[in-house]
Amino acid sequence: MDYTERLQNVSVLGAAGKMGSGILLLTAIEMADLSLKPENRNKHFVLYAMDVSSEALRGLMKYLKTQVLKIAEKKIVALREVYADRADLITNEQIINQYIEDVLFIVRPVTAMEATYDSHIIFEAIKEDPALKVKVFKQIDQNSKTSPWFCTNTSSIPINEIESKAELNGRVLGVHFYNPPAVQRLVEIIKTQNTQQELVDFAYSFSKNLRKIIVPSADVAGFIGNGHFMRDALHGIQEAEELAGKYSFAESVYMINRISQEFLIRPMGIFQLIDYVGIDVCSYIMSVMNPYMKNENLHSSLLDKMIEQGIKGGQNPDGSQKDGFLKYEKGKPVAIYDVNQTKYISGFQQKCDKELGALPSSIKPWKAVVGDKNKEEFLVSYFNELKSMDSLGATLAKKYAKRSREIGLQLVSDKVAHSKEDVNTVLLTGFFHAYGPINDYM
Repeated sequence: MDYTERLQNVSVLGAAGKMGSGILLLTAIEMADLSLKPENRNKHFVLYAMDVSSEALRGLMKYLKTQVLKIAEKKIVALREVYADRADLITNEQIINQYIEDVLFIVRPVTAMEATYDSHIIFEAIKEDPALKVKVFKQIDQNSKTSPWFCTNTSSIPINEIESKAELNGRVLGVHFYNPPAVQRLVEIIKTQNTQQELVDFAYSFSKNLRKIIVPSADVAGFIGNGHFMRDALHGIQEAEELAGKYSFAESVYMINRISQEFLIRPMGIFQLIDYVGIDVCSYIMSVMNPYMKNENLHSSLLDKMIEQGIKGGQNPDGSQKDGFLKYEKGKPVAIYDVNQTKYISGFQQKCDKELGALPSSIKPWKAVVGDKNKEEFLVSYFNELKSMDSLGATLAKKYAKRSREIGLQLVSDKVAHSKEDVNTVLLTGFFHAYGPINDYM
């Protein structure tokens, strides 16, 4: 069965969720583009959007229509060639509307698992729960006539565990898209010792057709992305807890968040990033990874306490940020949650900024650094200046950068990542950092 034949019948599990909807969109576009090739015009393509919520599926179809419209507008020149034999399609609007119709025609929203039993490929983006994934995979596999391939979007669960418990015999692969899949260019691909090479080849071809940057990871819990992020987050939490011996909890969180964002030129501070992913999600990912870690404890009692107090972060259905360590208004942080006083506090920014001291004089905003043609030259100069400073802010930033580098190097030493470049690529593309953690700046 070749690439096109595999993609004639596909299912996406958890299709109406945050990750599933993006994976579904990308898959629908790829399948529609295949179906519109002259040699495939008589072939039948179907993509089952499977989710437990029929209401969420209705929202999914609206999302798809909106996103396909945007995609069609960007590739109108190519679409004119695709529909060159259609004399009835004259204007750009007619062509775009036809493309939207052709993409949506492929998608079948369903709530019954039975619809997936004939699929050749199963993309899975359900809850990050090992037992649930195994249960669902076994149900599909035991009722399927096609011996399907399973591509799981797990960001932390070892693929071997899923494979062995679901008895899939090399037919499951980690294909970890980053959030949101339709925008993020990175895909981590994780195979086991048993993974069929044809499945790996398919995943690489599929990802390349989606114009993704592919980084292979060893089958170690958390892989490269969360392997770095979770440890980086724990460092930030520990630093804030240490500062809380001298400053208030809210002040400590503010300072470490600012250190990890502005002093280290990142798009978000570490506590804002935890909020974005979800405090409860980060805590759960750590709990999934922790049993597989030797000589290290990936756990934070602070995250436990935040969750107990009902502070979880994450996003609302419309994509807006929920309050977590930070309180947000129109997407911008305006206050810090104090776990001891159980309320959000503000008004201490000026005091904390004075304690931290000035940023290096050569500082540029993250966005400007990312787009700088002479980025490498700037970063060398900037970090040389930072190294010469002994303020509280500079001291904390240097310690943070050193720890980030150590985490990256450990991932290579433990053979989770194949190379330093792979670690840096994940942080550059998956987390939008301006530079990789394994560098010579510090």
